[in-house]
Amino acid sequence: MSRLLISAAHKSSGKTTITIGLCAALNARGIKVQPFKKGPDFIDPMWLTTASGRVCRNLDFYLMGRDEIVETYQRYSDGADVSLIEGNNGLYDGLDLDGSDSNAALAKLLQAPVVLVINTRGMTRGIAPLILGYQAFDRDIRIAGVILNNLGGGRHESKLRSVIEHYTDVPVIGAVHHDKRLEIVERHLGLMPSNEAEAAVRRVNEIGVLVGAQVDLDRLLESASSAPPLPASTDHGADTRTCPPPQIRIGWAKDRAFGFYYAEDLDALHAAGAELVELDTLSDKRLPDVDGLFIGGGFPELFMKELEANESLRAEIRQRIEDGMPVYAECGGLMYLARSLTWHGQKHDMVGAIPGDVLMHEKPVGRGYIRLNETGENPWPNFAGLSSPAEVRGHEFHYSSLENLDESGLKFAYEVKRGHGIDGHRDGIVYKNVLASYAHLRSLENYNWAARFAAFVREVREVKEAAAEKKWAAGNAARHGCAA
Repeated sequence: MSRLLISAAHKSSGKTTITIGLCAALNARGIKVQPFKKGPDFIDPMWLTTASGRVCRNLDFYLMGRDEIVETYQRYSDGADVSLIEGNNGLYDGLDLDGSDSNAALAKLLQAPVVLVINTRGMTRGIAPLILGYQAFDRDIRIAGVILNNLGGGRHESKLRSVIEHYTDVPVIGAVHHDKRLEIVERHLGLMPSNEAEAAVRRVNEIGVLVGAQVDLDRLLESASSAPPLPASTDHGADTRTCPPPQIRIGWAKDRAFGFYYAEDLDALHAAGAELVELDTLSDKRLPDVDGLFIGGGFPELFMKELEANESLRAEIRQRIEDGMPVYAECGGLMYLARSLTWHGQKHDMVGAIPGDVLMHEKPVGRGYIRLNETGENPWPNFAGLSSPAEVRGHEFHYSSLENLDESGLKFAYEVKRGHGIDGHRDGIVYKNVLASYAHLRSLENYNWAARFAAFVREVREVKEAAAEKKWAAGNAARHGCAA
């Protein structure tokens, strides 16, 4: 399993763009690249998936056990020629003082050589002590090479190469010059999602050509192949390649407004017997024939005019919710189910199932990892084989707040122990068979929400079918003049 961890000295060094370019350049050579992203992230994995042609997977110390990280890596790197793991923040950055959740810790866990991306703007001789310091800080980390990024020109590159060669033993694998064509539009949540960029594939290919021409790809692959073998996997997770026949149909909003979904969650829904039916909230006038609905995060504020204009779909979703259709909504999905959405002084009507108004702010209201305690109000069943911990972990990143909330008839599924949620104390609005929260969850070993939601959808469908059958039997008996 050839592998590399692509990290950086600090945040905003350009490692995401470099990793996208490496995936695209290797993919263009016919090399099968499996991308991974460290930490909670939806946007970077979209770009990495587009660049590599293989679904990017997330590896997260906060949400996953160490064995689960290794098993996930092994499961999804199977069949790839090389795996590229994009870190988050700097190589040694993390929440824990001992660095146990850092990129370096992930490199050690997966025994992955590290390629350090360095933003060289304004740097000359000082690049040598930076590299030497990163080598000396943890001798268990093997820095296999550096990629110089944002170079100011040929003279700048030549000077830095001479300094690095003179003072260090770290090879320069690539030297990428400053180029406007390597920039990807940024938004308040990070890089613009590839599902929204009309020319995403063309942009990725262009980045791949530019990065591939300035990085020694053969040397990169040689460094990746030096990674030692990992112990055999003891993975006992659900094999989503042999899912049971679909028993229920769950619609999921997949369009320019909503696109934040973890691949593992979709896999887990499939494994739980759900057929996933795509829904475009901007253009579909009616709901497809579904038993439940999953609306993930995204940027509904950018499309609030179009969402409001699709009045027939909003009305049908509202009516189906009133009739008891199970719905799970995360962050952007919660915003869509609210009464209205206001941004930059413009207010637009949304579905109206949640009796509150969403207001966008200039700064984040809630961001980072969260810890929640279940209150017992979650409508989803819990049964043998599905853990229901006292603590639920996830993450949030929202610039909106829910205002003017009428709490009559509402319940809350979670008590917030860390994070913000709805109001700093509660999250997970429960209305009829709807669960809507600012929390982003992942279906993992410690909390398989997808299996619980699928079980709930199945339960609601069975109750509905039983009621319909009973009603038909009563009507049939009446027509034949006998007791029901």
